[in-house]
Amino acid sequence: MTQLIAAATLFFAIHILVSGTRLRDALVTTLGEKIYMAIFSLTSIGAIVWLSISFNAGVISADNVIYWQAPAGVLQGGGIILLVATFFAVAGLTSPGPSGAGGDVAVSQSDDPASLVKGIHAITRHPFLWGVVIWSAFHLVTNGDLASQIFFGTFFVVSLLGTFSIDAKRKRALGEKWNAYAAASSNIPFAALVRGQAHFSLSKLGWWRIAAALIVWGALLVSHEWMFAVSPFAGT
Repeated sequence: MTQLIAAATLFFAIHILVSGTRLRDALVTTLGEKIYMAIFSLTSIGAIVWLSISFNAGVISADNVIYWQAPAGVLQGGGIILLVATFFAVAGLTSPGPSGAGGDVAVSQSDDPASLVKGIHAITRHPFLWGVVIWSAFHLVTNGDLASQIFFGTFFVVSLLGTFSIDAKRKRALGEKWNAYAAASSNIPFAALVRGQAHFSLSKLGWWRIAAALIVWGALLVSHEWMFAVSPFAGT
């Protein structure tokens, strides 16, 4: 369990205590954007691999305490919840936006940053991270053992705090142009739509993204037991 805690700490530190902070700004100034991103990417991948290996070992460890067993009713709703998470993640990965890598350029060069609020970004300006938040939150509820709480809890906290960290980083870099974009969008999913600040259009989202999300979701359900030795279907 010590390895899992150490891996979780590293993953948290590089994403919350470095990326998005003024420390990142200082490192970029010293190293340059490309070198910083290369180091960050390699460290992040390494941390995920370490975290995953440590989690697999932690699950079968004698130190893995089981706090609760999720009721069947909760498990049965998992398919729909994970479909939502998959939709956010797939749409986010396939829809370049101001909050993603290189998105600051689009905002800085736009005469009307609010016009960039379209497609999935009309729902939230951090779609991929919210997909991870939903995915990890569901697994936190359904897996009551210590190893799972550390593993999925790490992704939940990092992804949730990451949305605010990215906002702060963009605000420092882009100033009023980011404020204009942020005012027309929302971090919390659907908040800008409810307030009437944004308008959602399926045509701007793209039907193919919905189809892609359904395909990925179906593939994950079918392969889940094979990949993780746990059936996603309650009672099987």
